Amino acid sequence: MINVLAIDQGTSSTKALVVGDGGDVLGESSAPVHPRAIGGDAVEQDPQELLDSMLTAGRGAMAAAGVPVEAIGIANQGETVLRWDPATGRPSGPALSWQDRRAVEVTDELAQHADRLVELTGLPLDPYFAAPKMAWLRRRDGEDGVVTTVDAWLNHQLTGRFVTDAATASRTMLLDLESAEWSREACELFGLDPDQQPEVVDCASAVGETDAFGGSLPVTGLVVDQQAALFAESCFAPGEAKCTYGTGAFILATAGDKAPRSVAGLAVCVAWRLGGATTYCLDGQVYTAGSAVSWLEQLGLIAHASDLDRLGPGEGGDVLFVPALAGLAAPFWEPQARGGWMGLSLATSREDLVRALVWGIAAQVASLAGAMATDLGHPLERLRVDGGLTRSSTLMQAQADLLQAPVELYPSADATALGAGAFARLGTGAVASASEAVGSWAAAATFEPKMSADEAAERLGRWEAAATVLAELAGKER
Repeated sequence: MINVLAIDQGTSSTKALVVGDGGDVLGESSAPVHPRAIGGDAVEQDPQELLDSMLTAGRGAMAAAGVPVEAIGIANQGETVLRWDPATGRPSGPALSWQDRRAVEVTDELAQHADRLVELTGLPLDPYFAAPKMAWLRRRDGEDGVVTTVDAWLNHQLTGRFVTDAATASRTMLLDLESAEWSREACELFGLDPDQQPEVVDCASAVGETDAFGGSLPVTGLVVDQQAALFAESCFAPGEAKCTYGTGAFILATAGDKAPRSVAGLAVCVAWRLGGATTYCLDGQVYTAGSAVSWLEQLGLIAHASDLDRLGPGEGGDVLFVPALAGLAAPFWEPQARGGWMGLSLATSREDLVRALVWGIAAQVASLAGAMATDLGHPLERLRVDGGLTRSSTLMQAQADLLQAPVELYPSADATALGAGAFARLGTGAVASASEAVGSWAAAATFEPKMSADEAAERLGRWEAAATVLAELAGKER
C-alpha cells in the first residue's frame, strides 16, 4: 500500500489530503489564504502565506491520518505569478493573482500578434494568462530576479528544484503547444527570457525531495488545478468533460494526443504529460461563480450560499444575469467587460435577481460547452462536476437543463487534490495506468434535463445575446 499526501494550493485556501490505495481519504486538513482586491483591477496574494498554508494543511492532514506517507502531489493555481530571487528564494513583493487584470495594457499593445500567439501557444491573448502579468511585472519592477508562475517558486521552496509541470506551463502563453517546451518566439514577444523559465517536467515524475512535512519525502506529482480535477474525474477519452465550480467555474474537455485548434474561441492547453507523451484539452472559463455568490451575500441579497436552493428554481425567465464581474473569457476575451442584470422592471424582486445569477452561471457554462461541441464535432454526452457550488441542486438542475445532457456529481468536494494525489501515485511507479492511479468511483447524483430542447435553446440564445452586448460595450470603451 502506498499513501500519498495530496495538496491543492488554491485561491482562497489550501486543502491537503492523505490518500490511500483506491482513493480512500485517510486524513485531511485546510488552511485559509487571503487574496486582496486592492482596486484598479489589482488582485494580489502574499507568497509566504501561500507557502505557509501548504505546510499547515499538509502537516495537519498527516497528523490526522496517522499513517506513513510515501510521496507528495501538488496542484497549483496556474496563472498566478511573482518575481523572486533564485539565489536566495526570496520573493520580491506580492504575487499577482490569476484574477489580476492590470496587464491589459500589455495585451492591448500586442494585439497585432494575437493570432500568432494563438497559433504558437493555443491561448487567446488575455491578461488572465500568466505571460502578460509576467511582462507587466518586468516593466514595473525591472530585470532583477526571475518572474515565473507561483508554482515554480513553491516547488523551489520545497525541493530546491527550479521546475514547473507541462500543464501549468501551458497556461502561461509561453509554451509551444506542439512541443510542450518554451517558445523562444512567444517569450520574445512578451520581452521575457526563455532561459529564465523553469524546466518543464512531466506531471507524474520524481521531481525532488522535501523535508517540509517531516522526514524526506519525494514530490512525484505536479499539475495545475483544473487539469488535476479533469484527471480525478476519469476524463481520459477525447470528448469527456468536467466543470469545477469554485471561485470561478472552469469547464475542460479532453481532446486527445493531437493539439486541436479551436475555431470557437476556446483556450487549448496541455491536459497532462506522462512519460513524455502529451494529452491536450479544450478549456473554457467563467471568471466569477462562487465569487459572484459571495458578492450576493455582500450585497445582502442572500444570507448564505444555501439560500440559492431555498428560493427554488422559480419561473426564471425574464431577468438575465451575465456574471462578468471580472471580465469575460472565452469566446469573447473581453477583460474589461462587466457583469449586468438585464430585463429589469418595477416588478423585479430580490428573488428574481438571485435566480438570474444562478441561471447566468449555468448559461455561461452551457455556452462554453456549445463551443466545445463545435471544436470536437459533437455535443458533450455528459458533464462531470465538482466544487463547492455543486451543493446547489438548483444550479445543477439549471446546468443540466441548459446543457441538455446529464450532469454527474463527483462524490468528493476535493477533486483537485485527489487528482494531484493520483499523479503522485503514478509518479512513484506503484501503478501502471491513469485509471489505476485514480481508482474507481461512482457519481453521487445525476441531474437529468427536465426542460425541453427548444426552451433551453431560447434561454441560452437570449443569454448569449446579452453577453455579446456587454462585451461590445466594453470594447467600445477601450
